[in-house]
Amino acid sequence: MNRLAGVTSPYLLQHADNPVDWWPWSAEAFEEARRRDVPVLLSVGYSACHWCHVMAHESFEDDATAALMNEKFVNIKVDREERPDVDAVYMEAVQAATGQGGWPMTVFLTADAEPFYFGTYFPPEPRHGMPSFAQVLDGVHRAWTDRRGEVAEVAGKIVRDLGERQLTHNSAERPGEDELAQALLGLTRDYDATYGGFGGAPKFPPSMTIEFLLRHYARTGAEGALQMAADTCERMARGGIYDQLGGGFARYSVDREWVVPHFEKMLYDNALLCRAYAHLWRTTGSELARRVALETADFMVRELRTGEGGFASALDADSADPATGEHVEGAYYVWTARELREVLGEADAELAMSCFGVTEEGTFEKGASVLQLPQAEGPLADAARLSSVRERLLAARAERPAPGRDDKVVAAWNGLAIAALAEVGAYFDRPDLIAAAVGAGDLLVRLHMDDRARLARTSKDGQAGANAGVLEDYADVAEGFLVLASVTGEGVWLEFAGFLLDHVLAQFVDAESGALYDTAADAEELIRRPQDPTDNAAPSGWTAAADALLSYAAHTGAEPHRTAAERALGIVKALGPRVPRFIGHGLAAAEAALDGPREVAVVGEVLGDLHRTALLGTAPGAVVAAGPEGGDELPLLADRPQVEGRPAAYVCRNFVCDAPTTDPAVLAGLLS
Repeated sequence: MNRLAGVTSPYLLQHADNPVDWWPWSAEAFEEARRRDVPVLLSVGYSACHWCHVMAHESFEDDATAALMNEKFVNIKVDREERPDVDAVYMEAVQAATGQGGWPMTVFLTADAEPFYFGTYFPPEPRHGMPSFAQVLDGVHRAWTDRRGEVAEVAGKIVRDLGERQLTHNSAERPGEDELAQALLGLTRDYDATYGGFGGAPKFPPSMTIEFLLRHYARTGAEGALQMAADTCERMARGGIYDQLGGGFARYSVDREWVVPHFEKMLYDNALLCRAYAHLWRTTGSELARRVALETADFMVRELRTGEGGFASALDADSADPATGEHVEGAYYVWTARELREVLGEADAELAMSCFGVTEEGTFEKGASVLQLPQAEGPLADAARLSSVRERLLAARAERPAPGRDDKVVAAWNGLAIAALAEVGAYFDRPDLIAAAVGAGDLLVRLHMDDRARLARTSKDGQAGANAGVLEDYADVAEGFLVLASVTGEGVWLEFAGFLLDHVLAQFVDAESGALYDTAADAEELIRRPQDPTDNAAPSGWTAAADALLSYAAHTGAEPHRTAAERALGIVKALGPRVPRFIGHGLAAAEAALDGPREVAVVGEVLGDLHRTALLGTAPGAVVAAGPEGGDELPLLADRPQVEGRPAAYVCRNFVCDAPTTDPAVLAGLLS
């Protein structure tokens, strides 16, 4: 066992038995490099990363390679999900130097943590123009030994260049009608009208862009925006990226058509998509959107919920092939025609092949197919028969070796899951989903928050991790708590959100420009303080904070939070028209700011008809407070009575309020 044996990260624990003498990220590791006068080899990955597993098996489990690493380097292994700040700083360097990035990430550093050589995956032998990992190790060692001055010069220049890459696009002004219209035009240009989504292969689920499109349609009535959102959601739901048996989405599609996924399932993807499909149903009444939202919520609770009530980070892409025992990608999910016949019999196998797009040749590898629901769904079958087919296939799949689960609870991603589950539970009368959201919220308060409202980034098995929360943790958890306040009527969640957002104002916002940083002012000092406003796989901390600050200000009237939100949205004014695919969450927040957002107080009931109607309103970013007459838990309820003894709803926007109503139909009209 090496120095990773006692850590909480499942990814690092996967490497605890390597012959490599791994260190976790620590000052002691760099001090050891200084003492030995050797470079640091920094390897960054995550537990569900397929190529991380490949490189580990090929190189880190190989005794000869490990001996070379141990002799010539101090080796540090980092879980990017535990230390997104470390990952962000060195990924920026990798991308600046090579024009690309990804995981596993391999970076060579001086003892002062300054990078001087970069890469991602390296094969065990030279391949496709890439040097072998052993050749890289030898070359770096020789450069360190024979050309130390050159190495120091390169490292110094990289650090200086990174330090000069400050954001210059921040503006005190939020985006207006023109910028949001330009963003929509840019998305229209990138839209794949044949298969849905944006760009080509690999194709990622654009959950935050879908939210912007739905909000833009709600505010402007732009049919094109709704069509792009609805068609993309339908294509994904019918494709192989969606688990047609168990629900839930894989990370991305390797092809343009959404057929073959990269099979890992991430909590953040499923939380964001669950909410996007629920909002699509809210807008259109689509039965497919309703089904997918509920199935995805059920998947999260069934397969990702931990014993402590939080939600695990991910399921692996790889699992053991039942026939060979070899760990391969997708083994748990794909089917051959022969396997369908063995489980279902000839007649039902033919039905399954037709309904799920399974062919004799296969759509994946070795004659296997990824289950889909093609547009032409094959012969008509009664619902009971098709349901029986699904149940039998799901039962047979459960007998296969399951993919590994990363049980690490990440604060930010649990915040996203809380928001999704609470809303879906309220929309579809599923109190069990609301209870699951509350349970995760309780865990975050009890285990991740200290008495100063500082967040721990992760926990595992009921033990909080040592790493401090970053901006996305504070913002996404605050968002989850704000949704819980709206759904449950319990003011304590609004109070907790306020504690977190006050910490954002104090520790993450640049007082002069209003720009936000990804790490707190008092966090560990790296070679650069990370700062990235762009939305990628999940909302950036920057845009998530803007959205949460805006909602909190609408709930409470807190002017500092509103001002901070609008200043933070200045970056969206600059980036939205230019790169709308990479600022989708920011654009959605800007839609809310432009619409108000509206403030809805429902007096006299929680989760009754009037409250549910308020939650189902499509006005962008509308905030909802519900509770008894005279209740003091939520500020929006103050001094608002029932009307003639009946529950009443009050809707305000931009300091102007409509007359209260007791009629759900009238309220729906006010929020459409």
